[in-house]
Amino acid sequence: METLSYETIIDAPLQKVWDILWSPETYSEWTLYFGAGSIMKSDWKVGGKTYFLNAHGEGMVSTIDSLDEPNQIVFKHLGMVDKDGNEDTQSKEVMEWNGSLEKYFLIDFDGKTKLHAEVHVEKQWEDHMNTGFTKGLMVVKSLAEGVNLTSV
Repeated sequence: METLSYETIIDAPLQKVWDILWSPETYSEWTLYFGAGSIMKSDWKVGGKTYFLNAHGEGMVSTIDSLDEPNQIVFKHLGMVDKDGNEDTQSKEVMEWNGSLEKYFLIDFDGKTKLHAEVHVEKQWEDHMNTGFTKGLMVVKSLAEGVNLTSV
């Protein structure tokens, strides 16, 4: 497993950045680079269920390992979900990365927010994650700062 880290400074308060990361209206915008039509469904409970799904309803089943809104959230990935909603948390393939973490930390700097993200991934997913997070966090920044990316 590789641990990848990403960081950006956003000229917006913590809560605004948090809301852009996790509200259904903006989540699919910044996660576009991971997969078009991405959605997140969560009960927002530590130890509960969170689903990261693509436009076909396939994706990952996870849990919230730690939550301190709007300062940090840590997801623990448990397995895969197929298009019929069946969860796989026990196959050999899933067991290779089951328990991997995805962490988001938001730190206040005099009204600005430092957004730090970390993800544990298998080597073959490194390029995909680098593209997704690098471009995705630019979208979070532009949404929070009210900048239109097409004019930049």
